[in-house]
Amino acid sequence: MKRKLSLFAIPYVVWMALFVVAPVFLVVLYAFSSKTGGFTLDNFARMGTYAVVFGRSFRLALIATGICLAIGYPVSYMMSKEGPRFQRIAMVLIMLPMWMNFLLRTYSWMAILENNGLLNQLFQKIGLIDLWNHVFGTNLTFFPMMNTQGAVVLGMVYNYLPFMILPIYSVIIKLDPSLLEAARDLGADSVNVFRRVILPLSLPGVLSGITMVFVPSVSTFAISTMLGGGTRILLGDLIEQQFTGGAYNPYLGAAIALVMMAIVVLCMWVMNHFGEGEEQAVML
Repeated sequence: MKRKLSLFAIPYVVWMALFVVAPVFLVVLYAFSSKTGGFTLDNFARMGTYAVVFGRSFRLALIATGICLAIGYPVSYMMSKEGPRFQRIAMVLIMLPMWMNFLLRTYSWMAILENNGLLNQLFQKIGLIDLWNHVFGTNLTFFPMMNTQGAVVLGMVYNYLPFMILPIYSVIIKLDPSLLEAARDLGADSVNVFRRVILPLSLPGVLSGITMVFVPSVSTFAISTMLGGGTRILLGDLIEQQFTGGAYNPYLGAAIALVMMAIVVLCMWVMNHFGEGEEQAVML
């Protein structure tokens, strides 16, 4: 029986070797190689000039993750308190945008946020722009929303919010109702039940959602290019430029990608370690 299982595992091992292990090995190889093919650490030394890009990428990713958590947890909690029919409808509405192509969803926000887009047209019709000019003494004909860091964060939140809602909801919905009843029988009010029972037990879903939002946010390049205008590049844009842009330097790009992977893995390890500590504290 074990031999049969090992035979069935061969395709998966081959798949992992070709599409996971081999690409990571190539990234490591390029990161420590020079253009002449020799070993070097110059690629890592040159990354100091891009410290601003690193800081900007992690700052915007943290902001987007925080907003997703602030929106996603209440939505997940309220969904878990409703009936099965409402939960199915809410789940479809949350998943529906994800059935569309990622680029199409981002393009739609370009049409909404641009200078003559849907939002600015609405603001003009309801007189909000005229009111703004009257109060602040400006002479605006539209609110500049495109090519800003706010638009980039908005694109991150819109595209990655379901990855925060679904893990938290899946954990809360599986909580044992007897635990909540026991807490109420012991005299805990609704606030204390949530703070002492629901929130600690839902922490694995929170940490999973944070990881699933933060990792793609810190490495995104399509959103920053389309909504940010490429004026303030992020790590994803920087890596793309090294591999496909005019400043072709795959060795530097691989070094940046390797450092970013190491930082992301470190963040994931810290969050998982924190989650294990919290879980043990709840059990005690």
